[in-house]
Amino acid sequence: MKVTSIRQPQSSCPFKSARQKIFGLGYSLIIFVYEKTDNSTIRTATLNILHTIYVSAERTADFQMTRGIRNILDNEGNKDDLLAFMFDKNLPVDEIEAANIADEILRNQPLQGFLTISNALQWRLQYGRVIERAGQQEGVIAVYQSNR
Repeated sequence: MKVTSIRQPQSSCPFKSARQKIFGLGYSLIIFVYEKTDNSTIRTATLNILHTIYVSAERTADFQMTRGIRNILDNEGNKDDLLAFMFDKNLPVDEIEAANIADEILRNQPLQGFLTISNALQWRLQYGRVIERAGQQEGVIAVYQSNR
């Protein structure tokens, strides 16, 4: 479960493996997107839930990474093409792990992911795309949307 502000819809996530950018986080997400309004006079805050979105585990990979890999495979790309792409995108892996991932991709093409996952000591998950596409993509379900 993730809770995030509509102003900057993102959160951090423990880094386990570079494979998460390609094959997903390994678990589904339910994301609550809120808008916060402060009332300094009575010293309170109101949280208005704008969206509740379910993202299935297989759709939690990085959008650009999976889009690029899928394009390479659609254009008859091979292991060398996948390796070049992963290193070009600065995937945090060594050559041996990159080769293992490329072999796995050739055996099992990843589904299109919908998160934006930034490299860091922790993944930085950004949810703008899932907010925009909730209810329009398989595995990205709009559970609730405010009428605002």
